[in-house]
Amino acid sequence: MDNTHPRNVDKLAGYVIRLGILAILAFLCWYFSNVLVYIILAFITSLIGQPLVRLMRKATLRGKSAPDWILAILAIVIIFSGLALITTRLIPVVTDVFKEVSLFSNMRLPEGNVIRSINSWIVSAIPGLSPDFDAVGVVIDYVKGVVSNISVSGILGSVASAVSSLAIGLFSVAFISFFFLKDEKLFGNIVAALTPDHLEGSVKEAISDTERLLSRYFVGLLLEMICVGLAVFLGLWLIAGVSVGYAISIGFMAGVLNIIPYVGPLIGELMGVLLCVVLKYGAGIGLDVNIWVFALIVLLVMLGVQLIDNFILQPLIYSTSIQATPLEIFIVILIAGHIGGIWGMLAAIPVYTVIRVIAGRFYRDKKIVRRLMHDREN
Repeated sequence: MDNTHPRNVDKLAGYVIRLGILAILAFLCWYFSNVLVYIILAFITSLIGQPLVRLMRKATLRGKSAPDWILAILAIVIIFSGLALITTRLIPVVTDVFKEVSLFSNMRLPEGNVIRSINSWIVSAIPGLSPDFDAVGVVIDYVKGVVSNISVSGILGSVASAVSSLAIGLFSVAFISFFFLKDEKLFGNIVAALTPDHLEGSVKEAISDTERLLSRYFVGLLLEMICVGLAVFLGLWLIAGVSVGYAISIGFMAGVLNIIPYVGPLIGELMGVLLCVVLKYGAGIGLDVNIWVFALIVLLVMLGVQLIDNFILQPLIYSTSIQATPLEIFIVILIAGHIGGIWGMLAAIPVYTVIRVIAGRFYRDKKIVRRLMHDREN
């Protein structure tokens, strides 16, 4: 008797059941997306807090360290205190700079042979322009228009209206993070409980590897943001002569934008130079030099910081944390950016790290996986 047909039917039924389960899981993730976001943010917070917990665990009193639940609370307090410091101290400084730039008026083009030569060339090259065309003034007006469209009051109103949801979200993230930090194996145990018994050991090892690599990555990314922001601040303050408040604002903005791979640093450099030029016209900040020389100095400062980041900070973060080559990272970020834009670029490296670990644990016999893992072994 031929059993081929019943076996094919059983396989088809198995595939249908699996697809049905995946569809149900996808629907649940979509329906409870807010909860899923809280869990993901809590997991990231725990990854950042794990090194803090391990460091505090080394501090002992009479040979004993503090209980894990106390260490978890202290780590959460440190992380959220840093977030509160940024929110209450740095962000208002940045918004004040943008408001001040939007209020600048009656800014005139200073005298200068270079500027007059550029204006004369533009007037002669483009028919229809008046002889008193002001190239720098056009740029400044454009920057002012862009900044003016950023409604600070509207942003503050939106934040005020959403404060209750934000409070719930912060409490949820802190509460879930506490349990992830109190028991570092909790997340792995939850995932392992949903897997077949014969895969449980491998799944736990994969999760442990993923947590270790992602913890290094997120901590390194945080340190990179701080180092870039601090370097830009010091460069603008000490070299370009920008006042402390303005230098802090531009440094903070550059550090935050630097999180976005490849595109973020370019945007930060462009905005930093434009803001410094506009602030020099409106507030007279910076060195007492020609505007073009000042713009060049600011650009060199921003580029210098970017070179330090590219050749020192990023190799330390990407190569030592997620153990991937720069070419891998570049291709992955390009693909992720094409699929999901800025958010895709931000999620590219963590997602690729998870995929890389899973492939190394469960698909080691595949040629492409062996080749990708070769550098990691060496």
